[in-house]
Amino acid sequence: MRASWKISVRRACAVLRIDRSLYTYKPRRCGQAALQTRIKEIAQTRVRYGYRRVHVLLRREGWAVNAKRIYRLYKEMGLQLRNKVPKRRVKAKLREDRRPATQSNQTWAMDFVHDQLATGRKLRVLTIVDIFSRYSPGVEARFNYRGADVVETLERVCREVGYPQSIRVDQGSEFVSRDLDLWAYQKGVVLDFSRPGKPTDNAFIESFNGKFRAECLNAHWFLTLDDARSKMEAWRRDYNDVRPHSALGQRTPSELMNRSSAAPPA
Repeated sequence: MRASWKISVRRACAVLRIDRSLYTYKPRRCGQAALQTRIKEIAQTRVRYGYRRVHVLLRREGWAVNAKRIYRLYKEMGLQLRNKVPKRRVKAKLREDRRPATQSNQTWAMDFVHDQLATGRKLRVLTIVDIFSRYSPGVEARFNYRGADVVETLERVCREVGYPQSIRVDQGSEFVSRDLDLWAYQKGVVLDFSRPGKPTDNAFIESFNGKFRAECLNAHWFLTLDDARSKMEAWRRDYNDVRPHSALGQRTPSELMNRSSAAPPA
């Protein structure tokens, strides 16, 4: 309009009925390139993290951003996680004799996860998690597992973090073995067995195994047993010391583990 009619800015704004400040306004928002790059780096290394966990990690690094901006950039870059296919809903009745854990080392959960090497050889991974703090004291991979091997792994992790009062397990042959039963009797540990065909009785370890598979097993190729153990241990340390947990108020299991006054059984 100004070029065609050769009029001033003031008259042009008066004709269009807009304020002159709108004409002279210049946005002062700084570029988002650095923030977008960092979000993309986090999403590439932690493929199962949504925008909320990305926001927690950025805040730890000192970025003064809110969750809404992270969500907008996360969505613009197409980093949204694919929604899982909804499963059939079932009603699960909790066991009446179970009470929520109130401190660390009160109740652990334990189970096996299966995977394989790049050569096709099968692996069995024993996973352990503390129900109260979500701390994982051990993730141990072997080609074969017997009851004695479970006892050996438990002894190693218990020397580091202490003995639990009880351990929730399923009806697997390794968990009902005499070796594990004798170890539990000598250490004063109660083995809390799930009902056959009821994985909801041990829901905490099922949830942990789902994260373990999505963030570690599905994200790596394992060339050898030592390579698998190294990568699994690196993931376990990241899970305990870095990964924010929504159930813990975005804290890490190590923080809660250190604050809890754990009292191992006599």
